[in-house]
Amino acid sequence: MSMTPAARVPSPSSGRPLDTRSPFVRLTELLAGSDPGRAPINLSIGEPQHPVPSFVAAALVSDIASLGRYPAGKGTDSFRAAAAAWLTRRYDLPRPVDPASELLVLCGTREGLFLGAIAAKRHVEATRTRPTGRPAILVPNPFYAAYPAGGTAAECDVVYVPAFEHTGFLPDLDALDEALLARTVAFYIASPANPQGAVADLAYLSRLLALARRHGFLVFADECYSEIYTRHAPPGILQAAGRDFSNAVVFQSLSKRSNLPGLRVGFAAGDAAFLQKFLDLRNVAAPQVPVPSQIVAAAAYGDEAHVEENRRLYARKFDLADQIVGDRYGYVRPAGGFYLWLDVAALGGSEAVTLRLWREAGVRVLPGRYIARDQADGSNPGADYIRIAMVQDEETTAEALHRLVAVLG
Repeated sequence: MSMTPAARVPSPSSGRPLDTRSPFVRLTELLAGSDPGRAPINLSIGEPQHPVPSFVAAALVSDIASLGRYPAGKGTDSFRAAAAAWLTRRYDLPRPVDPASELLVLCGTREGLFLGAIAAKRHVEATRTRPTGRPAILVPNPFYAAYPAGGTAAECDVVYVPAFEHTGFLPDLDALDEALLARTVAFYIASPANPQGAVADLAYLSRLLALARRHGFLVFADECYSEIYTRHAPPGILQAAGRDFSNAVVFQSLSKRSNLPGLRVGFAAGDAAFLQKFLDLRNVAAPQVPVPSQIVAAAAYGDEAHVEENRRLYARKFDLADQIVGDRYGYVRPAGGFYLWLDVAALGGSEAVTLRLWREAGVRVLPGRYIARDQADGSNPGADYIRIAMVQDEETTAEALHRLVAVLG
């Protein structure tokens, strides 16, 4: 994907104090003292509300005795085999993922995305032959909060790479200078992106991975929304890697794919040398995943029927957005994910509109400013937007969108 016009990535922040609190804590404070204008509808949190798959209950109780033993940190053989087989099928990889050395279970991807930064710093600094300066973690801006939290915990410079509309809502690779790339230890990329729903095509992912291999850093591909898409299944970082998974790490989970956010099961897969370092860290610092949860996860990765139904339900709600929102607020049906990313600059910006929707419509959304950082020039890629999570049922979603349009005009 061509990214023009190019501009150098500015320093990590504008110099203002960074508010590192959860965006939802900030939202609660914004709305404190304001009563909802109508019966509340919460569209601020990306928590799936579709039914749990029917096979979950039986799978969950199939090995209760295993709760009497500590689980292995790397995951059960059956889970790793099922997840590796799914990856290989889903992305039509030129060779199978090796479940023994190229995949680890995670207690949800948030844990992995956070701790991965610490392991990445250790791994990259051990493999580089010459010093390159203070290590850096590159994060798309807007971002998922675990990315910069991990970079901070790893004692790296967190550099926010803006993702504006003119860059296709993806980080502009042309804006990354050689000195920055030389000291980068990990580059986080979400595709489909949270919140914009942009999908990185194979050319973009291949180019990013080529940069990673030239400069010796890792690509951390957050692909948690990969199974929620409009027309075409998004490509993945392991497709771009070919037969050699070096420098490529994919993070996946069942939260969005299978409506199982409370199960807390995911995985990391790819670069075997990094995953060994990651396992060493997780064995002393991370929670183990209960075996019954891994049994459910293995069953989920072996079943596509519930995933197709899940995708159909989201598609129906985006059909509603097409009809009700139309071409207002810069709305374009996203290529993937389950968010609306609406431009409200002309209506006062993200915080003002969020407060207005709550006070007048009872609709709770998330200000884009709260999931982005100010750049050095003072711009904030989220300041003009609100994020709406399309997680409620169709009737509730339609009601919320009608209220939004009625209030905002």
